[in-house]
Amino acid sequence: MAKIRLTKNELKRQKDALKRYEQYLPALLLKKQQLQSEILKLHHAMEELKQEKAYVKARAYQWVDVFAEDAGLEKLISMEEVVTAPGNIAGVEIPVFDRVIFREEEYDFITTPLWVDYGIEMLKHVMILNARTEVLSRQDALLREELRITIQRVNLFEKVKIPETRGNIKKIQIYLGDMQTAAVVRGKIAKKKILKSVRLRAGQ
Repeated sequence: MAKIRLTKNELKRQKDALKRYEQYLPALLLKKQQLQSEILKLHHAMEELKQEKAYVKARAYQWVDVFAEDAGLEKLISMEEVVTAPGNIAGVEIPVFDRVIFREEEYDFITTPLWVDYGIEMLKHVMILNARTEVLSRQDALLREELRITIQRVNLFEKVKIPETRGNIKKIQIYLGDMQTAAVVRGKIAKKKILKSVRLRAGQ
């Protein structure tokens, strides 16, 4: 800890610093609470996507016999790009899922099995769910990093800066109080000496 100067100017500086810390801390605590709440919402959303994927897979299993027929489905549909939009949560810049751009190959409706249309739609659905999950995971990582930094700042203010500054203020106040008391005592002593000197001269 840096040595503080035991002066009135330093006392004012420490009091101003304490005021800033005590004003800033509630904002940090609020941000911490918001981030925790948003992370919890993200986890709920990710769990819902997980359940939806399980539902889609369960529907797909009903077609497993026909899907066993090799129609080159994976060559007919592929994910070209996941488009995101900029978003902001509790002051954190995040990507927000917008849409998926697919690349679809043309196929012969006569020679291709009838279930291929359904298969393509099912694959699209799964790819979209995977893309949305990936975007939510990126959001989660960004919010968790911001939460980590915010918690560090909260701890710095609560456990270091505010107690340290209060201690400095108390130390300076005690020192200045002692100096004031000493000055009063010296003043009284000087006054007594002056009065004594005046009496002695008067007695001569």
